[in-house]
Amino acid sequence: MPKYDNRYFGSIVETFETMARERGLFPIITCTRRDPELELEAARTMLSYQVEWLVSTGATDPDRISDLCTAAGVGSLNLDLPGTKAPSIISDNFSGARELTRRIMLNSRIKLGEAQPLLFIGGRASDHNTGERIRGFRAAHADIGVAVDESHILASGYAPEKAEASLAALAATEGSLPNGMFVNSTISLEGVMRWIKRSGHYGTRSPVIGCFDWDPFAALLGDDIEMVRQDVKSMLDAVFSIIEQGKAKEALIEIPSIFRENIAF
Repeated sequence: MPKYDNRYFGSIVETFETMARERGLFPIITCTRRDPELELEAARTMLSYQVEWLVSTGATDPDRISDLCTAAGVGSLNLDLPGTKAPSIISDNFSGARELTRRIMLNSRIKLGEAQPLLFIGGRASDHNTGERIRGFRAAHADIGVAVDESHILASGYAPEKAEASLAALAATEGSLPNGMFVNSTISLEGVMRWIKRSGHYGTRSPVIGCFDWDPFAALLGDDIEMVRQDVKSMLDAVFSIIEQGKAKEALIEIPSIFRENIAF
């Protein structure tokens, strides 16, 4: 597990432990802080405990972990981020991002009278999920004939500090920032909200924001924030189905995200 202090990953941990115990399995969970060396150390240690399966969640290099498992004769699965050497269960990042972008632009049109191009912030451009979300972000703009400004795709990392620094740098360069933002996680949202408050950039108005993540406290910030919830239960249902069957029918399983009631553009 890459992090504990995040609603999404915390939900995965809690749900995984509950579902494992229901099946008479004993779960061993560790946090590796998105550090590839810690991931390998954790994998080697768990294999030394003679675990039956190893589930890598959000691993930076899941194929290296799969190689270790294969050599040890242990089953492996990838969750949240995909690999190429073991079955992978992830959110449908492209479709989810496309729908989230559409909703942000709808909210922007309701508030501002027109659908304007958005700013994308957060995540790592090198990882699969961020790449797919950027692809969905672009597709939604194309759907309604609005051009994306490539300089407004800021995938410099998930950390709040990186989101804050990216916005500050862009504002210093351009002066005025877009009135709508696609934020790639609640981790990045923390930095976005901090920058908005500290900078006073938007004055008394607030930008229209959509976040590819969900947290009930963030959802209480107001109607200007649209959030998408990744379906942790369905993702883990797929994980345990593979464990129980001993194999996967598909190399990549994509689980649709959960939105609040449907709205029409």
